Amino acid sequence: MRAIVAAPDTPEGFRLTDLPDPVPGPGQVLVDVRHAAVNAGEIRHLDVWPAGSVLGYDAAGHVARGATDGTGPREGERVVAFGAGAWARLAVFDVDSVAVVPADVDLAEMAALPMVGLTALRTLRTSGALLGRRVLITGASGGVGQVAVQLARHGGAYVVAVVGSSARGAGLADLGADEVAVGLDAIVDPVDVVLETVGGPSLVAAWGLLAPGGVLHSIGWASGEPSVFPVNSTFAPGAARTLRSFGDATAAGPDLAVLAGLVARGVLRSPIGWRGSWQRLGEAADALRGRRVAGKVVLDLD
Repeated sequence: MRAIVAAPDTPEGFRLTDLPDPVPGPGQVLVDVRHAAVNAGEIRHLDVWPAGSVLGYDAAGHVARGATDGTGPREGERVVAFGAGAWARLAVFDVDSVAVVPADVDLAEMAALPMVGLTALRTLRTSGALLGRRVLITGASGGVGQVAVQLARHGGAYVVAVVGSSARGAGLADLGADEVAVGLDAIVDPVDVVLETVGGPSLVAAWGLLAPGGVLHSIGWASGEPSVFPVNSTFAPGAARTLRSFGDATAAGPDLAVLAGLVARGVLRSPIGWRGSWQRLGEAADALRGRRVAGKVVLDLD
């Protein structure tokens, strides 16, 4: 089979090559991958992968072989999947990390959703009821941000979307943002929930906007800069404020099914900002590094 693997000996850090077909174990399905998605962090951190490792986590396609224990989707079913080794024509996933895609939903749309959709959905879910609350989302033009804007609005929140430039704010009001701000300096009123994807000074500033009893989820660090909190800035009277991390992508299947259902109902639009052949990954990677893509890169495995 063809696959994109880590290649630290190359300028790009990856290569498209031939590998033996993977063999699923009990409780796993073999997927004929038609579309895969690229997360910006995967491009930034190519150096952490051993040479020859199949890259990627987000995929959609058809089940080529069902699990031998009889669980999970059957051969031929259309699925979305989350797991290591997704950038390959054939990939193995645990049955609890795949979900059947409704017939009227484009597989490419679903391929863009696993990592960013799980992050946004699970983070907002742990924030409690959103109705009438102010939700602030930094890096709102990115994949997580676009999904979070839509899900927060669907939950009844007042959504404040923060971006790095006016151009990157285009389209966010259509997705459900009540306010679109360039930077955090323009935000005056306190917020109840923060999804913080930028890190560095942005994390510190977002913490300062948090209302008593509020929660800040640190779910990304796109800036690559340290966050330095002023002395006593983590102390405040009133109900305790909370800073949380996020990294739970286990047993993704049920939540992938939730996301697929929301797409099918027209509640959620997939955040595809670039789509093309997987043979153009170098071009897509350069666009991601240069912040010329709003949302996700989707690769067609032709």
